[in-house]
Amino acid sequence: MTLQPTMVASEVLHRSRHDVALMCRWAALGIDVPNRFAIRNGERKGEGNFSPDIHFSRAPLVRLAVAILILVGSTSLGRPLTPDAALEITEVAAGIFVHFGVNDLMTADNEGGIANVGFVVGDDAVAVVDTGGSVREGRRLLAAIRAVTAKPIRYVINTHAHPDHVFGNAAFARENAVFVGHRNLSRALSVRGPFYLSAFRRIMGDVLDDVELVAPQRQVDDEAKLDLGNRILTLHAWRTAHTDNDLTLLDDTTQTLFTGDLVFLRHIPVVDGSLRGWLAALGPLAEIAAKRAIPGHGPAAAWPLALDDERRYLDRLAQDCRALIASGAPLATAAVTAGASEKSHWALFEEYNARNATAAFAELEWESTQ
Repeated sequence: MTLQPTMVASEVLHRSRHDVALMCRWAALGIDVPNRFAIRNGERKGEGNFSPDIHFSRAPLVRLAVAILILVGSTSLGRPLTPDAALEITEVAAGIFVHFGVNDLMTADNEGGIANVGFVVGDDAVAVVDTGGSVREGRRLLAAIRAVTAKPIRYVINTHAHPDHVFGNAAFARENAVFVGHRNLSRALSVRGPFYLSAFRRIMGDVLDDVELVAPQRQVDDEAKLDLGNRILTLHAWRTAHTDNDLTLLDDTTQTLFTGDLVFLRHIPVVDGSLRGWLAALGPLAEIAAKRAIPGHGPAAAWPLALDDERRYLDRLAQDCRALIASGAPLATAAVTAGASEKSHWALFEEYNARNATAAFAELEWESTQ
């Protein structure tokens, strides 16, 4: 059971560009889907064969498109950075390079660059970890790689299907790299990808030109190891937590763990899979023999201390929702009050906590019947 708030064009006309970005982001996470979108079949090796005609059941965002054009206009598109200017990167450990995204919503001005992206350099080859929120960002990541090394890019690893992590994939299409992801990633891209593209194009315009939904050629069922030449990467596919397609990557050499969005720091965690599943994953996650973590959002941090804030927030959200359910409080009350004590600890709290509380309440109210 889920609650899906409805938004219509008349409401959007009274909102700021920031609110429009937020509503599209909520929608991209599964709230209010337009009637119909299409995605062309993958033509290059590794893109997969997505359905060219995917139907959805809801209509409000069709009207929303018109409202956005009226409200936002050409000024929302901003002026992009030099297309292929290399991203600013930090070498967090020997051969481990990261570009840290901004704590914000995806917009034209930031080119979708809100998630952490990075790469690992071995003796023989390179592995990319997530590609960013636009092809422009992906190209800038590629430029950063080439400023460091001329070694071939052997793998492009997507930690999950959210747009800020995969919309840059097409920038690496000519590198002859193998795209790698969770066993559920192809399905997630096929089902949600067309809507992600449509929703974010409304606020990002031509910044999303050239985005392609590239399916993984190599799928991880449980655990897999990739060799970059005297450098082994251990990949682990998780059960439903942040999403149903979360993948982590451990660099065995430096004990650096790329967590994807299984870990958030400073940016409020976003529940798009299962709150109970996420809480259950924290124990096994903490047992990974890492020294440092690169979260999906936020700064690098010591491991497993990096989990402390997130665990506290998710625990509080679950406790509050269970108490409200036990008292017979309505879902609307949960959306306003669950997790409220955590507000001062997180960026983007106002943007995401109500959604998290709604998803958590809807999940937890059924647990007594399971």
